[in-house]
Amino acid sequence: MRILLVEDDLPLSNALLSLLQGAGYAVDRAFDGASAEAMAMAERFDLMILDRNLPEMDGMAVLRSLRQRRNPVPVLVLTAQADPGDKVAGLDLGADDYMGKPFDIGEFEARVRSLLRRQAGQAAPLITLGALAFDQTDRRFSDPHGATLDLPARELALLELFFRRAGRVVAKESIVQSLTTLDEALSDNAIEQYVSRLRRRIQPHGLNLRTVRGLGYILEIPPEAARPGHG
Repeated sequence: MRILLVEDDLPLSNALLSLLQGAGYAVDRAFDGASAEAMAMAERFDLMILDRNLPEMDGMAVLRSLRQRRNPVPVLVLTAQADPGDKVAGLDLGADDYMGKPFDIGEFEARVRSLLRRQAGQAAPLITLGALAFDQTDRRFSDPHGATLDLPARELALLELFFRRAGRVVAKESIVQSLTTLDEALSDNAIEQYVSRLRRRIQPHGLNLRTVRGLGYILEIPPEAARPGHG
């Protein structure tokens, strides 16, 4: 999942960046409205976190521009303004959610997860494949005994991607888009290393990541696996 974080307050931006990356998301940043608008139109993001008050072009102007140009990216607006009318105006412009500053970190994380689930079209909170269950609410993989499968952030994001597209080929381009940001690169060799490590981790749970030469990878669905959304 790839997020565009637009916040001109550097300490807050850094704190949110650390929080989101720690949760396994790929995060790009902008610090003014004009840059945010350009990035959102040039790249595909699963979520934009947009500050209301920005230099050069305020958040509402960015939101208005994106919706007028039919950009469907979900937008979570952050604002220090307490006026309820401001929230109504933002929602009417096309914001998907609104949070006032200061905000509770736990609530922020929950709203991010909710918007990303909505974007992915995944209503069911649980996806069960083989001996692993993926809880989309807290982004946690567990075995039948409830033990958590501990994964580094990028492997967590990668396995989440494969679970959401189980039984379908996932192209390397999709993996790059999900795991990298504009200011870093991910080589084919690095992708193969991530997939190889992940393959070893999930094989004991009855799952297999198969390489489809020239196309990408597929998480094969075991015959006895429950359908996504069923425990």
